[in-house]
Amino acid sequence: MSTIGPRLHNTLSRTRETLEPIAPPRVQIYACGPTVYDHPHIGNFRYFVWTDVVHRFLQWRGYDVDLVMNLTDIDDKIIERAEQAGVSIGDLAEKFIRAFHDGLETLRILPAASYPRATEHIAEMVDLIEKLLTRDHAYVVEGNVFFRVASFEDYGQLTHLVADELQTTDRVQGDEFGKRDPRDFALWKAVPPGEPNWDAPFGAGRPGWHLECSAMSMAAFGGTFDLHLGGADLAFPHHENEIAQSESATNETFVKYWMHCQHLIVDGAKMSKSLGNFKTLAELEAAGNDPAAIRYLLLSVHYRRQLNFTDEALEQAHAAVQRLRETYRRLEERIAERRGEASPTATERLERALHQAERDFAAALDDDLNTSGALGHLFLLVRELNAVLDLDGEPPGLDLMIAVRAWLRSIDEILAVFEAPTMSVSRQHEDTELQASGPPIDATLADLVLDRIVARREKDFGLADTLRDQLKEVGIEVEDAGDAARWKLLTTTRST
Repeated sequence: MSTIGPRLHNTLSRTRETLEPIAPPRVQIYACGPTVYDHPHIGNFRYFVWTDVVHRFLQWRGYDVDLVMNLTDIDDKIIERAEQAGVSIGDLAEKFIRAFHDGLETLRILPAASYPRATEHIAEMVDLIEKLLTRDHAYVVEGNVFFRVASFEDYGQLTHLVADELQTTDRVQGDEFGKRDPRDFALWKAVPPGEPNWDAPFGAGRPGWHLECSAMSMAAFGGTFDLHLGGADLAFPHHENEIAQSESATNETFVKYWMHCQHLIVDGAKMSKSLGNFKTLAELEAAGNDPAAIRYLLLSVHYRRQLNFTDEALEQAHAAVQRLRETYRRLEERIAERRGEASPTATERLERALHQAERDFAAALDDDLNTSGALGHLFLLVRELNAVLDLDGEPPGLDLMIAVRAWLRSIDEILAVFEAPTMSVSRQHEDTELQASGPPIDATLADLVLDRIVARREKDFGLADTLRDQLKEVGIEVEDAGDAARWKLLTTTRST
């Protein structure tokens, strides 16, 4: 791999820039995390998987990644949901924080170095507001504190908007009262009696949404850090406001590189509960989908393109993951056999394919994290590897096959899709224990695999063929080995 840093699209400059960390090899990354008022949907996980790929890729490239992802645990929606549920905001937030972490684990997303919560950093937020008031970048109206956008001449630098293009989003429309300029935004909000609040010199209240990330990122990294990640919808106003308040308080560049991930849509339409296309990770799992296939689909499209999440696309992701796993299994078996002289032709062919994959896979990711291009280069190697393994006669050299295996393991440090969950079943038949294993499937289908072993043992080949065909109809192929068998998935297999 090259010693030159990868080139990443910086939203701030609208160009690809070579990553040059402030204190290499350390890379400081702040990623906007969830507002914990509900279960995350699959669109949220598109962003979280992308953040994980950034994390894993930079580690793979040799950087020491320090990733911080915040948790917004105080917000209008959290207060409203807690009231509806008759629970405290703390209990509600804790429930959905657990759900968030469960989803990260399911999709094999590496943990961040820390997950700061907004409610744990109120003191830092108050201090930041006081600096902005002292420097005349903010003003107080009846206990509300607003940032004075006109005081920051570079406002709009991230999204390249001019004053008449700036509009308030739904997320902050409730912060309008008392503003001197429509562009100004709330740093601190006076709240009605009974709502959660904290004491402050300018009056009891709670922080504005934008302020939270500035205070938490500064607590983690100081006034300037390397890389800020977020969804495309956060660029304005959230990240624009982060820059304004942070740089006004410190007189320093807030962030060197900004990266934004595009939205996920479902069947060509925006994900919405009203449209009935709102999908959660738990629902997809309950339908029998392999989490690795979900992860594969979420990372298979370049992060700056919208991802259309369809049943067909998910089926294709299942097939792709299954092909990767099956190829890897075949390679492992051939290495374990350790027999036969090496074929010069097969060795040369596979060596050429490996060198090309090593070069092109890394180059694609170095080019603004082009995961779709990287996967294309991976499957070129998979095609060549299967072709070589299918050749009659002598295999490629053992050392070369071990090198291919090592490279596949290496890139799975980024992809995290090769490792397949497995299940095994057994049954006593007369004096023999029958065994079968393979990827997780419904217990009824696994029992049919054992029935087929029995039929073959008793030489009832008609029944064995019938059971084989029944299994194949639902996407399961069985490989026989005496009183044992192994099944593999030919396509997506749903639980029954």
